[in-house]
Amino acid sequence: MTAQVVASKEDLEPGEAMRLELDGVDGSPVEIALARSEDGDYYALSDICSHGQVSLSEGEVEGATIECWLHGSTFDLSTGRPLSLPATRPVPTYPVSYDGDRVLVDIDVAATTESTT
Repeated sequence: MTAQVVASKEDLEPGEAMRLELDGVDGSPVEIALARSEDGDYYALSDICSHGQVSLSEGEVEGATIECWLHGSTFDLSTGRPLSLPATRPVPTYPVSYDGDRVLVDIDVAATTESTT
């Protein structure tokens, strides 16, 4: 597999996110939060909060961060790094690219997480 088309650039307004379920390399589902920052860029990260095990796509997108709706942890959209407690571990992020108006996410590339130490 290569990058998968997941949306059109017009599907999300700046400051919105949505949950996607993509097929992983082994055929198992990969839950992704596709978020559009307030500056209009798209980001893809794991949809599962590293602290509360709930959907990040249901949270608020502010600037280039997403906030978990359950406990209020915020994560950097580009790195997955937690910026506030109670989360202390980053969430995986995935490369996003564009083909015209189409938004693509590459889940074949090993998800990256940035160390918090």
